[in-house]
Amino acid sequence: LNTYINQKFFYIIKEIKMKKAFEADTGRVLNIVINSLYSEKEIFLRELISNSSDALDKRRFLSLTSNQDKIGTDELKIEISTDKKSHTLTIKDNGIGMDQEDLEQALGTIAKSGTTEFLAELEKNSKKDKKSKEVNLIGQFGVGFYSAFMVSEKVEVTSRKVGDTKANKWVSDGVSGYEIEKADKSEPGTEIVLHIKKSEKEYLDKERIGFITRKYSDHLMYSVNYLDGGKDPEILNKASAIWTREKKDISSEQYEEFYKQIGAGFNKPLVTLHNKVEGTLSYTNLLFIPDSRPFDLFQMDVKSKIKLYSNRVLISDDSEDILPRWLRFVKGVVDTSDVDLNVSREMLQHNSALNKISKALKKRVLNELKKMKDKDTEKYTTFWKEFGIVMKEGIYEDFDLKNEILEISKFHSMKLNKDVFLSEYSEEMNPEQKEIFYIASENKEMAEGSPHLEVFKKKKLDVLFFTDPIDTFWLSMAGEFQGKKFTSITKGDIDLSAFSDEKKKKEKKDNVVIDELVKKIKEILGESVQDVKASSKLVDSPCCLVAPDSGMDVQMERIMKIQNKDFKGMPRILEINPNHDIIKKLNGIKDKDDDALKDAAYLLFDQAKMVEGELPLDISLFNKRLSKFMGLALK
Repeated sequence: LNTYINQKFFYIIKEIKMKKAFEADTGRVLNIVINSLYSEKEIFLRELISNSSDALDKRRFLSLTSNQDKIGTDELKIEISTDKKSHTLTIKDNGIGMDQEDLEQALGTIAKSGTTEFLAELEKNSKKDKKSKEVNLIGQFGVGFYSAFMVSEKVEVTSRKVGDTKANKWVSDGVSGYEIEKADKSEPGTEIVLHIKKSEKEYLDKERIGFITRKYSDHLMYSVNYLDGGKDPEILNKASAIWTREKKDISSEQYEEFYKQIGAGFNKPLVTLHNKVEGTLSYTNLLFIPDSRPFDLFQMDVKSKIKLYSNRVLISDDSEDILPRWLRFVKGVVDTSDVDLNVSREMLQHNSALNKISKALKKRVLNELKKMKDKDTEKYTTFWKEFGIVMKEGIYEDFDLKNEILEISKFHSMKLNKDVFLSEYSEEMNPEQKEIFYIASENKEMAEGSPHLEVFKKKKLDVLFFTDPIDTFWLSMAGEFQGKKFTSITKGDIDLSAFSDEKKKKEKKDNVVIDELVKKIKEILGESVQDVKASSKLVDSPCCLVAPDSGMDVQMERIMKIQNKDFKGMPRILEINPNHDIIKKLNGIKDKDDDALKDAAYLLFDQAKMVEGELPLDISLFNKRLSKFMGLALK
């Protein structure tokens, strides 16, 4: 009899209350989740609201597919309340709820949630019921719930499953294990009570809760209501995601308001990209290109920042993995059901679905810019003026898209005196021309003053001005455009013999005459130059400096010196113009006045450096030589 009574008592106790330890390794994983997984503690509220949204989605789905317990979408809601005296924060929903088995599986085991099994059931029934494909659920691994222990010393979960008459209560401190006992609950759904740590009392403030809710859950399908005693409930979120609506139902004013809301700018957006993609990869994007550049566009640490959502729940408000840095001026949101709302949201860069979305969005932005280029020249000119320099970073950084970016890139044309596309330059090329000639310079004015342009003007050959620092870098990744090689007019020997030149024979004769002068100037300048040559491309200037074929372009060398003060660079080649009066007179005194020839050689060299924006080797000596020559000229 005693044995029977003891057994009966044991089963009664088991029916009322059970205490269980977490499964093997769960305690260790919990410690990681609570202390190391999330970068911000406020994330816990996002997780719990997301779980409630998930539960509402499940009940909403059942209301659509079952004749039992029908409930309208408008009645589904999430409620939050606080009690500062008892240090508790309560989150309540009237979703699908959980029974005892659900509580054990979902909350007693890491990486196993009801969502996973629910999706499996949907997959089984998808062929039978088309409606099963309509539901999108948040969360796949059941880890997020445990973030509550970052701010709580104890968590109580009371839940009643739809269709059940009994409720159950799950209690844990997140360390020793958990208890499950029978409880009373008047309606289906789940109520979570967090016993907030004294050190985290900020999460009991209505304003703080409202801020976090708006930050992460502003665009959920369901309203999040704050209950403050006997007062009317206050809705904390807008519960309206503009990007989920049809484009035809959204006015330009509404787009502009959202554009300002996400901090993309204060004026109207220059371009709005609103697209919904469905198929093997499903996502919605609402992206904006501002009409003017932000003040921090060129800061080294600025990267692309797009808000990433999973079924309207914010995963990251500054995701750097959706668009590359060269599209950092693009602002907006991406919402996808293919990126799980779980631990991976903190390490998104290796997410395969997100990588595919990124590739698709890069293409979409480029295609939109191509359309603008072809259909609205004035608008594209505005865009390029503001963001062209950043776009060209993509030629260097994105090998697969370099040609597409080059096609919509603009450069200043010497001949037309305006910015042109490479296709426009090609159309105006001389029929004999096989190369795209360019000069890399610090700015347009310096490029225009370069003596290197003289022969190209004479032969009516166009030269493009590359005046952005990035230009000298992307050339190493894209050496040609549509089969035409980019050729720097300041580097190496350029053969222009195929183009008409009425003074060709005369110049060749003069070159022979100054060979001895060239040799003497080379001896005077020594290691300051790599070589001295008679020029075939100077017309009005006496000399210029040319980078050797194996050396850096002049502009690239200048950039390297800015980056590294100890960078010396390679000596360049000094080219002198045989037909210039100065060179002719020097040729006449080369055997008569060694001192004058020496001073003249250094003045020519320093003059060539100054034209390129560099200082003379020795400013003091330069001034003395210049004064000496001015004195001789005034006699």
